[in-house]
Amino acid sequence: MGQEIKAAGFTRADKARFAARVAQETAIARALYDSGRFSMAGHMLGFEIEIWILDHNYFPASINQQLLEALDNPLVVPELSRFNLELNCDPLSLEGDALRRAFDALTSVWAQCNSVAHRLDANLVTIGTLPTIRDEDLTLANMSPLNRFYALNSEVLRSRGGRPLRVDILGREHLVSEHSDVMLEAATTSFQVHLKAPADLAHLYYNASIAASGPILAACGNAPFLFGKTLWEETRIPLFEQSVVAPGPARVCMGSGFAARSLMEIFEENARDYDSLLPVAFEEAPEALRHLRLHNGVIWRWNRPLIGFDEDGAPHLRVENRILPAGPSFVDMMANAALYLGLARALALAGETGTGGLSFEEAKQNFYTAARLGLDAVLYWPGQGEIGADRLLLERLLPAARAGLADLGVDDPRGFLDVIEARVRSRQTGAAWQRQALEARGGDLFALMAAYCEGQRSGAPVHEWDL
Repeated sequence: MGQEIKAAGFTRADKARFAARVAQETAIARALYDSGRFSMAGHMLGFEIEIWILDHNYFPASINQQLLEALDNPLVVPELSRFNLELNCDPLSLEGDALRRAFDALTSVWAQCNSVAHRLDANLVTIGTLPTIRDEDLTLANMSPLNRFYALNSEVLRSRGGRPLRVDILGREHLVSEHSDVMLEAATTSFQVHLKAPADLAHLYYNASIAASGPILAACGNAPFLFGKTLWEETRIPLFEQSVVAPGPARVCMGSGFAARSLMEIFEENARDYDSLLPVAFEEAPEALRHLRLHNGVIWRWNRPLIGFDEDGAPHLRVENRILPAGPSFVDMMANAALYLGLARALALAGETGTGGLSFEEAKQNFYTAARLGLDAVLYWPGQGEIGADRLLLERLLPAARAGLADLGVDDPRGFLDVIEARVRSRQTGAAWQRQALEARGGDLFALMAAYCEGQRSGAPVHEWDL
C-alpha cells in the first residue's frame, strides 16, 4: 500500500486483468517456494512508526506535505491524512545489538522530523489515538494528495454502494459514528515491526505472532479515547476494523486461521477469497509479484505476511506485526518490540506448529479481550487455563521472551524487557496513564495532551511518568 499508482478509478476490465495477474503471480510464488528459491538467509528486522503532527492547541496540523518537502528524507513518507507521517528505519540483522541500533536509528530520524516541525510551528507526537481529534478533522479535505488514497476511498465506497461506514464501539462508554469516507482509518496510528525469517520458518513465526498477540497487547495499550469517549484500552483495534469495510471477508482482521505448512497458503487465500480494491496494471514481469503484493497490501491482517526481495534478487518472507500502538515513548516502543520478537521466537520453535498450543479461536479471543481490557483481561493459556494477563506475562511469557531473544543472539543491554516487567508490575500502561491523568485534570483533554507530550519529551518509559 506504500507504492503510488497512476490511476484513481478503475473499470470492470481492470479488475478482471488484475485478478488474472494475481492468480498468475500467486502460482509463481508457490512454484518458487516449492522449489526452494525463497531466501533462507538469517533473520532481519524493520520498523514503521505512524506519527501525528499537531498545532500548539494539540489539534491536528495538516502540513505533512510541507514537512516532507523540508525533510527530503526517504525514510519519512506520507500517510493517509495530511496530519500524519510514517517514519521508517533501514532493515537490520536481528542479532547482537540490533535493538540498540534500531532505537538509535528511529530516535535520530524522529529528532530530525521534530526539528523541521518546530520550524513550521508544529509539534510531533506518537500516540495510538489522539484524544483531541475531532470528527470534522477526518474528512477528504485532510487526505494526503496521492492517487492510491483517493482510489482506496472511492473503491471502498463503490463496493458498499455508497453506504457510509459506521463505527459502533462499546467500551467504558459507547461511541456510534458514521462517515462517508475511509478517513476514520487516519485516527489509528501504530508501531509496526517487520520480522524477516528463513522461508521454511516464516509460517511458524506467523502462527507465533498470532498466538502472542493477546498477551502482548494487554501490556502495550495506548489508545483509550476517541471523540471524547473512553472506550477500549486499544480503541485502534475496533476502529480500524470498522473503518475499512467492504463486501466479502473482513479486510482488517486477525485472519481465518493458522498457516499449516507455509505462508503461501495465506497468499492463495488472498487470491481466492478477496476481490481487488486497487486493480492497477503494472508493467513489470510477473516474477516481480507486483500485483500479488499490492493485493496483499489492502488486506490488513493484524499479523500480515509479506513478500519482499533480498539484495541478490531472491524473494523473501516476513511477518508484519501490526498490533502495537504508536508511543508512549521510544523506550516503550522498543520494549514492546523486544517482547514481540522474543516471544515470537520462543513460540515459533516450541512444538511443530508455532502456536504455543493455542487454537486459532483461543488466540483470537485473547486478542480482542486484551484490546478491550488491557492488563485487566483474563486470557486463556495452555497449561494455565484462564489467567490474568499480568500474571501470565510475569510468570510465563516474559521469561519465555528473554529466552527467545537469547536464542536469537539478540542483546538487551538497555533492559527493554525490564521496562515491560516494570510496566506490568506498576500496571501503568500508556492507556492506564491517560485515563488516570485525564481524571486528575478534571476531564480536560488539552491538559492531558500537554502532560502526555511533556512525558514523551522526557524520554522516560510511561510507567515512570507522574500523573
